[in-house]
Amino acid sequence: MENPMFDGELVHSSRILYTPSPFARTNLLHLQEVGSLQARRPHASARQGLASYLVFLVESGSGTLEYGGMQRTLQAGDCVFLDCRKPYRHRTGADLWQLRWAHFYGPNMGGIYKKYEERGGQPAFRTVQPQRYKALLEELYALAGSDAYVRDMQICARLFDLLTLLMEESWHPGRGPVRRGKQQSVQEIKDFLDTHYTEKITLDDLAERFYINKFYLTRVFKEQVGLSVTSYLVQLRITQAKRLLRFTDWSMEAVAAECGLHDANYFARLFKKIEGITPGEYRRRW
Repeated sequence: MENPMFDGELVHSSRILYTPSPFARTNLLHLQEVGSLQARRPHASARQGLASYLVFLVESGSGTLEYGGMQRTLQAGDCVFLDCRKPYRHRTGADLWQLRWAHFYGPNMGGIYKKYEERGGQPAFRTVQPQRYKALLEELYALAGSDAYVRDMQICARLFDLLTLLMEESWHPGRGPVRRGKQQSVQEIKDFLDTHYTEKITLDDLAERFYINKFYLTRVFKEQVGLSVTSYLVQLRITQAKRLLRFTDWSMEAVAAECGLHDANYFARLFKKIEGITPGEYRRRW
């Protein structure tokens, strides 16, 4: 590997440009570039149209980010997560910043970033775990510079760890206008569904039982849980169906009824929609 150190008029940086294997490029989250820099003079960097996603941590100093039509001030402890296909520009402040970053890509990154945004994730945010980001970025740098035979798999694993951390910090169900009492109601409804999913349940039933407007319930349940009431119920029922299909010899009618789906034909269609195979095929395979 060539010397990754670079001393220039604007920055002192240590970076590795990484070329993944064809297998990694096609199938895995893969690294493109990883490194750190210390700015020596105020300067800006602007890009767009890159098939890449960028995460960087401000370790010291300050700067600004322009992305999505907005400008944000960045300080030590802030983290940035960008879709580089869109235009972005960042500039160091007078107190020259120090950054640690990684550019990466993967076949499913578009969907992952969309889910990040849906969960409330922002392009720039104050992290409560800067040391975890630093450690992961340092691990990626070490792996990119290693000669490990399975380093593409190891890099993929660390990138998933990084995305998991980003997803954890993107989830802010407590933000917004939802009052504490309503948050408690959503938890009570979730607990009720967890133990009564075998019964026939409608939004009207839940609204009446918990004294909450059903349209408001629909909105705040998804904000708090991440799924609609219907999707959450389906998830519970299909999970129970898989248990019964694997560990009992019950008929399809009995399995459907035990999951709160008393129409066996509807149960079979729903199961195939979720799992991609019929209940009978699932039982045979498992």
